[in-house]
Amino acid sequence: MQFKPSAVKSVPMSKMVGTEMMFSTSFINPGRMAGCREVIMQSFSCRVTYPKASYSSISHNTIRSVGEEILFESFPYRVNGTNSSSMYYEDARVLDAFDDEYNGVIVHSEGLPSNPTSFASILRSSLSHWKAKGKKGVWLKLPITKSEFVPIAVKEGFQYHHAESEYVMMTYWIPEEPCLLPSNASHQVGVGSFVINENNEVLVVQEKYSPTGLAGLWKIPTGFILESEEIFTGAVREVKEETGVDSEFVEVIAFRHAHNVAFEKSDLFFICMLRSLSTQIMVDDQEIQAAKWMPLVEFVKQPLIQEDTMFKKITDICIERMGKRYCGLAVHQLASKFDGRLSSLYFNIVEDANSTCQTS
Repeated sequence: MQFKPSAVKSVPMSKMVGTEMMFSTSFINPGRMAGCREVIMQSFSCRVTYPKASYSSISHNTIRSVGEEILFESFPYRVNGTNSSSMYYEDARVLDAFDDEYNGVIVHSEGLPSNPTSFASILRSSLSHWKAKGKKGVWLKLPITKSEFVPIAVKEGFQYHHAESEYVMMTYWIPEEPCLLPSNASHQVGVGSFVINENNEVLVVQEKYSPTGLAGLWKIPTGFILESEEIFTGAVREVKEETGVDSEFVEVIAFRHAHNVAFEKSDLFFICMLRSLSTQIMVDDQEIQAAKWMPLVEFVKQPLIQEDTMFKKITDICIERMGKRYCGLAVHQLASKFDGRLSSLYFNIVEDANSTCQTS
């Protein structure tokens, strides 16, 4: 690519702010930058798309003017095979982002402008740039410290995807076709722990806060799986937190799938069989009213268990498992070449052909 210097000209900075300039790349004389409202420009007439010169960069510095942000950026660049460094005006100002594997864009939240006016201007030019590049989905993560940017993004057509305590994730689908971006997580995951001791007693609790219809019910410890937590470790953790009892995971013996449980989300609830490793109970008085070891027969005879089809079936399955007339799913750690990660696969193996453990 050959560059031809053209005439030197002066451009008021006020005309450059917030303007998409479609002329050739302009390099600035650094000696005239300090304290100037007008900048000497040396233009090179070449027809290239953004970025206007062939450059490679790992880091860059931004020169700011009072009340105006991201006007100029300093990049190392390569011209005709020669490494150099200078200042150039970024015609189409684009948010700092990287491509995902689906021809989409993920914006770096750490590189967002500091004020709403700059964000609005740069967001518009970024969308124009990504559309011209044929990009598809845009992922914009706005931290809680930039909450004033949310209505700006909504005005430009972004939609809510999901939110956590420290940020909101927003998305924008560029093509004129049905959106292929994945939806937000659709399920919450819970566990119930059926813990049996050597005396054939079940560990049960009464919760401090429960629906009126369940008042007085002695139930197994339950709770939600935490982010990045395994089902089997979550089951053991919930037992320890609610009752102080140490336990060991044995199997998943069943799971329930329900819909519209909380805020229109579905629910996966895994019933796990655990073996007790201790017996002393220390109640978590924040959530639990009482806890105790209850004889299995007494547990089963509770009216609320007998009258509820779901509770009764779960209890029956647990009793069948104790009698080795039913097999649950044990956890196995396996790796896959598809993602290179170690993950948990739940299944059972009946090694003895004469085993009385039935899986159907």
